[in-house]
Amino acid sequence: MSLAPAFESTDPLNVDPGPAVPSALSLSPAAVTGARKKNLLKDIPGLPPPLPVPQAKIASLETASLNTNDIQGDILVGMHKQKQLFYFFAINDVSAFKTHLAADVAPVVASVTQVSNINTQPLVAFNIAFSHSGLVALGVTDDLGDAIFRDGQAADAANSFNESTASWIPQFVGTGIHGVILLASDATGLVDQQVSSIESTFGYSISKVYSVSASIRPGAEAGHETFGFLDGIAQPAIKGLNTPLPGQNIVDAGVIITGAANGESSHDSTFFGGSFLAFRQLEQRVPEFNQYLVDHAPAGAGSLESRAELLGARMVGRWKSGAPIDLAPTADDPALGADPQRNNNFTFAHAGSDLSTDQSRCPFSAHIRKTRPRADLGGSLTPPNLSAPTNSIMRSGLPYGPEVTREEAESGTTIYERGRAFVAYQAQLANGFHFLQQSWADNETFPPRKTPSQVGFDPIIGQAPGGQDRVVAGLDPNDSTATLSIPQFVISHGGEYFFSPPISALGGRLAE
Repeated sequence: MSLAPAFESTDPLNVDPGPAVPSALSLSPAAVTGARKKNLLKDIPGLPPPLPVPQAKIASLETASLNTNDIQGDILVGMHKQKQLFYFFAINDVSAFKTHLAADVAPVVASVTQVSNINTQPLVAFNIAFSHSGLVALGVTDDLGDAIFRDGQAADAANSFNESTASWIPQFVGTGIHGVILLASDATGLVDQQVSSIESTFGYSISKVYSVSASIRPGAEAGHETFGFLDGIAQPAIKGLNTPLPGQNIVDAGVIITGAANGESSHDSTFFGGSFLAFRQLEQRVPEFNQYLVDHAPAGAGSLESRAELLGARMVGRWKSGAPIDLAPTADDPALGADPQRNNNFTFAHAGSDLSTDQSRCPFSAHIRKTRPRADLGGSLTPPNLSAPTNSIMRSGLPYGPEVTREEAESGTTIYERGRAFVAYQAQLANGFHFLQQSWADNETFPPRKTPSQVGFDPIIGQAPGGQDRVVAGLDPNDSTATLSIPQFVISHGGEYFFSPPISALGGRLAE
């Protein structure tokens, strides 16, 4: 299988011409602000607004405990970036690296405040995070209060995720990756120029270990993940920061940001305002997934294509438009999917329906139900439902790889690798990504208190031991007790856990 180039933009460079821009671009596009004609972030129908913090609210927060000037922008930007490069590196010369970190990186790292206003957005949003081995190299020898971060993702694969590192990119196995630089823009050329700037500036003090180029999908597929489903609808709202949409999970800032309100006191106070980053390179076998839906389409009225789409929607818990099957159980409703006031406003509970047995609207095993069970965990049955707020993550990633070719679609076989560069932020991995994958997606008896109790794996991201087919119940709308044996259509190629420090630490504690 080959990896084709990532999607290329046909849009012109979204910057104003001027004598100062070309020379600045040759140095560091991340240092150039005030030159944008278009927003760095894309407004996608159906998703929460791309700018996470209104400017008036930012001004009121500058002296509060949640300092948006000191929080790296990628943590709260969410799903609205257009292009992103993940540049994984190793530190070769610690002293030289620290000098560049303070002098050349800290001044240009994009904050939440900066990316929330087109007038202050850089040409390239530059963020940086470090693995545990990278922090140790820089003289930070504790685990920042997170043992999962300390042990690394390869240990999680073997011990927690039913996952073999045999399918991993070799560079993710071991401790050779010290950090990742995240570059986001709306033009490939700007990202490439920023990479040249990084390599010219740092010289031998770092070396590139690996990179992944990701991009929003083209045209009407913008905001949709590689299987075709609108992605990012259920991002949490941070209490006191975002204006929550109906049904949106509302979380304390300390669930995402270290040391924020109700944050973990075990963190070194120098690193308050950071977040732990879980990166995963997840290949998605799209032609095989689509062929499986056709081959196992449930019986009933309608065309084979419509019944295959129904099976896919029941696996995910949403139609491709983003419309939840809990509100549109038999057919897609694109207007519902595109309406952020309605498309997340449900709990899986319905008057006259038994929450413990009824899968007519949404299977217990559906991906969005496994990863945000809402009323299944108790609490309010009326939106917004605040169940399990501490088990929330802020997602920030993009698809990688090309669109499915005609040859692949006709054969039902993947030729070119594609998938998702998955990113999740949280203040504690044990409550965030690690918990969601191990305790919910891979747990065959979750959600709890269901009949039958053997719900099965999450049909999208759940992993059975040894890469075996997953047994999943409830997907057939004609027989909720029937099970399907589902191959692994999402293949992990590995990743790592990183810490995205507050910007002040880049020129301070980490550069000492």
